[in-house]
Amino acid sequence: MGRLEGKIALITGSDSGIGKATAIEFAKEGANVVITYHTDEDGGKETLKEVENAGGKGLLVKVDVSKEEEVEKMFDRALEEFGTVDILMNNAAINGQGIPIADLSTEKWDRAIKTNLYGYFFCIRRFINLRRKNGRKGKIINVSSVHEEIPAPGTGDYCSSKGAVKMLTRTLALELAEEGINVNNIAPGMILTPINQEAKDDKEAREEKTDNIPMKRAGKPGEIARLAVFLASADSDYVTGSTYVMDGGLTQYMGQGA
Repeated sequence: MGRLEGKIALITGSDSGIGKATAIEFAKEGANVVITYHTDEDGGKETLKEVENAGGKGLLVKVDVSKEEEVEKMFDRALEEFGTVDILMNNAAINGQGIPIADLSTEKWDRAIKTNLYGYFFCIRRFINLRRKNGRKGKIINVSSVHEEIPAPGTGDYCSSKGAVKMLTRTLALELAEEGINVNNIAPGMILTPINQEAKDDKEAREEKTDNIPMKRAGKPGEIARLAVFLASADSDYVTGSTYVMDGGLTQYMGQGA
């Protein structure tokens, strides 16, 4: 406990799922947390309540990370409340839209890329410049997906954005290493969050979806959150540019029987 004592963390998409679980774990470790939501204000308020119950202070901000001006206002609000941001976790994203590339409109392609990639870029750029004004050092955690490596029909928009996030992470690690800003990536497999709502609600559907996972189960948001605590803390000071795959062995299984 106390590994993040006195730190300020900003977690996008923290109204549910991985973001919510991480906000709570960060608060347990002593951090104050900027909690963000896009449409689910009630979810954001629930996260805020749990952060406060865990001993942290929270700030709830509505933001569409695909819009640069809203990201800037989000950071301005965080600075008004807490004075700085030490940890950035980019987590807000939208799922694949189930449309083959040939049928995907430019508007829908842009929606995925602007949220899942541009949103990360907008947050990272502001965070870097903020840390340079505040003594440098800091932690950036990007949440991508096993689909940065594993393609799936109908999710070209999502897979492309997540593959780009992995390369963005690696590039930033080289650019920022000497400044003491660590940049790492978490690539979750199937986690029981709203993005996998069918699996959460339906045991039969969940069992079918986990058939190719060697551990034969989906992951839990808290499991990702505990890894995020490590990456946000001083324990990971010599770690940068890494992707941590948490998928129950799924990516190791793919291709078996070929």
